[in-house]
Amino acid sequence: MTEVDPGFWTTLADVVAGVSLLAGAFLTLAAAVGAVRFDSLLGRMHAVTKPQVLGLILLLLGLALRVRSWSAVTMLALVVVFQLATAPVAAHLVSRAGFRTGKIDEDALVPNEMEHDAAAAPPDRD
Repeated sequence: MTEVDPGFWTTLADVVAGVSLLAGAFLTLAAAVGAVRFDSLLGRMHAVTKPQVLGLILLLLGLALRVRSWSAVTMLALVVVFQLATAPVAAHLVSRAGFRTGKIDEDALVPNEMEHDAAAAPPDRD
């Protein structure tokens, strides 16, 4: 029996798929740790939506590189599109519900200190 040389591009795709799967798993784990460790609703929401979406995209990219089937890649691309379309909406609705039900302490929110106040004196530019 002879061994089949997979070729440079197949090996490169497998390596990129492995790195992508590991990075996606790490980001998904970071999102889970952030959801457990953060104490406020907005902090948990941020931890769940931001790295989770990127982690899922990296996992699906690694899977697409590994499977190499056009029907599977099309389905994975649809999952990515729907995730990118629904995650911001879900985060907005969770934060809106938190504000409406009083679960968010508005005194704990930090204002933008870099914003220029029009009533104050202009900054000194030396």
